[in-house]
Amino acid sequence: MQGLTIHRGLRLVAACVAAAVAPFALAQALPVAAPESVGMSAERLAKITTEMNREVAEKKLPGAVVMVARKGKLVYSQAFGSLNNATGGAMAPDSIFRIYSMTKPLVSTALMMLVEDGKVQLTDPVSKFLPTFKSPMVSVPTFDPVFHGVSFRLMPANREPTIQDLLRHTSGIAYGELTKNTLVRDAYIKANVYKPNLDYDARELPGTQMAEQLGKAPLSQQPGTAWEYSLSVDVQGRVVEAVTGKRLVDFMQERLFTPLKMADTGFYVPASKTGRLAEPFPKDPATGVDNKLIDVSKVPGNDSGGAGGVSTAGDYLRYCQAMLNGGQLDGARILSRSTVTLMASDHLGPNISTAVNPGMLLLGTQGYTFGLGFLVRQADGLAGVHGTPGEFTWAGYAGTYFWAEPKEQICAVYMTQAPSPLRAYYRRMMKDLVSQAIVD
Repeated sequence: MQGLTIHRGLRLVAACVAAAVAPFALAQALPVAAPESVGMSAERLAKITTEMNREVAEKKLPGAVVMVARKGKLVYSQAFGSLNNATGGAMAPDSIFRIYSMTKPLVSTALMMLVEDGKVQLTDPVSKFLPTFKSPMVSVPTFDPVFHGVSFRLMPANREPTIQDLLRHTSGIAYGELTKNTLVRDAYIKANVYKPNLDYDARELPGTQMAEQLGKAPLSQQPGTAWEYSLSVDVQGRVVEAVTGKRLVDFMQERLFTPLKMADTGFYVPASKTGRLAEPFPKDPATGVDNKLIDVSKVPGNDSGGAGGVSTAGDYLRYCQAMLNGGQLDGARILSRSTVTLMASDHLGPNISTAVNPGMLLLGTQGYTFGLGFLVRQADGLAGVHGTPGEFTWAGYAGTYFWAEPKEQICAVYMTQAPSPLRAYYRRMMKDLVSQAIVD
């Protein structure tokens, strides 16, 4: 009798998960399973529901979608709150989000496809494909004894940035929003790749013009010497276009989105889908600052590999699962297992400065390094958040977040539109709540 009761309970849990995602899950996400069948606790996963409902009820978040998979099975899928507080309507599992920097792993995956095709090598200089990046100058800080401040002067780079530098953010390229290097920031404003009134929008110029303008700007660091979060992935997109002769979105549609059945992922939202686009609160609840996000309602000047993507939780979960599977899902292979292993390895080592630490930037904690396209966990300990060695992860400016844990066979995606200083808090909260539900 007890076994029968447990069996019925498991069937009920599976039915509840299926109801939460169907018919969407059948088309885009992963096969549904009862959490207990893959070593997770439905009761413990319910803590996610409790916490997210509280955050929404207290108007700290406008809405969100959370999906969790273990061993290739979808064990948790829930939508919370509002899709658009101005017009009403509930968040749904197939809601579309601006994913900002979660575009980066997708584009790095596309570039690594060209490495596998033999058309690009990690040691190639960027100028091999984008000539304006040849013979770069570096803006070097110097202390001014008269004014007791820092000024900048230009000097030749010790070497050119490579494809590997682009993938691991050691190219010397920066973000205008983050850099303190005034010569670099001014050059980015002039090049129209940094807009002081709208964060992370480098989509206005056509791709070739964007590459040409950015290539003329000085670097903020000597290539290969320091990790600095940057426009490097936008440049990766321009390399893909130069090598293939195709627009970035077209190459990615052919080689990534279509094979993985990521039907709602791209670089803008067509008119037929704008009713599914999630929006933030008009003002950030924590700071009172206006929330300004990019306009994704029309085709951009260029496909911004660093911050221009849109996707759904289900689409991104399929990408996450494919990478966790060693580069394949449902018979579609996008990368080899060896390439995924290479991407999810430490590419900084002891000789590259991490004065701005990747883990601190993303999660507010040490214990992480950077691979080729995303953050990589180094050990069970050190980091002040749940996780295991080999985990790879990244997030987006508007609040989106994903991680894959090979050791625990976990994939999780958290989607919201909340560009708040509290982003790292919610990322840590999600990791802790998912990990505590593992019971095998």
